[in-house]
Amino acid sequence: MSQVERGVDLETSMGYLLKEAATALRVAMEEVLRPLGMTVTHYACLELLAQRPGLSNSDLARGAFVTRQSMNVLLQALERDGAVSRPPTAPVGRAIPAQLTAKGRAQLEEASAAVRAVELRMLNDLTPSERESAFRLLGQMTRSLRSTTDVA
Repeated sequence: MSQVERGVDLETSMGYLLKEAATALRVAMEEVLRPLGMTVTHYACLELLAQRPGLSNSDLARGAFVTRQSMNVLLQALERDGAVSRPPTAPVGRAIPAQLTAKGRAQLEEASAAVRAVELRMLNDLTPSERESAFRLLGQMTRSLRSTTDVA
């Protein structure tokens, strides 16, 4: 019986290992963000806006790996809380750009420190060379999956 017929061997599946690592990272991030009143998606939204001011709801949803509807609900809550501001109407087209407020930047500063501590913990047992290899390999895997070229 071939491997395809038997299914995926979880012990040697790169996809399974990546999902397991991503889940462990998300759980660790949620643990440090929860006391700050944030979720990973909330944090991701603030981080994206800090690095790319003026992103639209759709852009933020893509960047945070959530649906547009979920991001819209979050943006409305962040606006009500004073962490994000958006103009009442779109300056061009239909996209309404979002900006961090001073309150949002302050929230992000605390959350970024907490998330960075989680990332450092995750990488703690790797040598600098192993860290460099991990970044390079994960980047290449992502590029390979996003490639539209059929290698077969």
